[in-house]
Amino acid sequence: MSEAAIMASDSLWRKLRSEAQRTAKADPVFGKAVAGAVLAHDDFAAALADLIGQRLGSNAAERARFTCFARDAFGGEPDLIEAASRDLLAIARRDPVVAGLLPPLLHYKGYLALQAWRVSNWLWRHHHRDAALLFQNEASNLLQVSIHPAASIGSAVYLDHATGIVIGANVVIGDDVTILQSVSIGRSSELPARSPRIGRGVFIGAGASILGDISIGDLAKIGAGTVVTRDIPAGCTAVGNPARLTNCPEAASAA
Repeated sequence: MSEAAIMASDSLWRKLRSEAQRTAKADPVFGKAVAGAVLAHDDFAAALADLIGQRLGSNAAERARFTCFARDAFGGEPDLIEAASRDLLAIARRDPVVAGLLPPLLHYKGYLALQAWRVSNWLWRHHHRDAALLFQNEASNLLQVSIHPAASIGSAVYLDHATGIVIGANVVIGDDVTILQSVSIGRSSELPARSPRIGRGVFIGAGASILGDISIGDLAKIGAGTVVTRDIPAGCTAVGNPARLTNCPEAASAA
């Protein structure tokens, strides 16, 4: 992690602690939960690892195991914490009802599912495949978000509402992408069975399906319920089943 990234992560942690202290003071009942989730920890990595363990584990032994996996991942690859920080800041920027960083950290299951995926992806890349698939299974069962450990996802990604999201193996998703509920991104039934590539800044509406060996260009928008089985040029909006293009930049329309 670069020095600038470390400073950004430290700044985010200070903001979270400040919010947690104000919340604990204003609401002593909920304050106990906030103290355990945030104020009891020394840094963002420790708090996030514990949060993942608490949400995915169904008993004390499982909670300890998931927490340990997450700590190993964050310690082994500090860039995961930089990505987690950018994901949290992205929610605060894009969700108009969010006031602060603490609510999405503690209550947004899409955020938690994405960070659990980051741990599972680290495990997958370090040849701990069974543990990686265990993370995927538990996140799917408990959070209704199934992201294969072999997917590739950038940072500043926002899984909004998050229920029913499925992202398959080898899917590639760029930075600054927003994905709403009930979205499926994966291989089609046609051979060769290859996965979609989603560009930077793409918005994917609720209930959309993106299938097959296709590319979604940067800043494209996929409308709710749209079924996409062919390339979408950068900046275009795709709507309908099958998808049709609208609102394309002039250069994309000419192409």
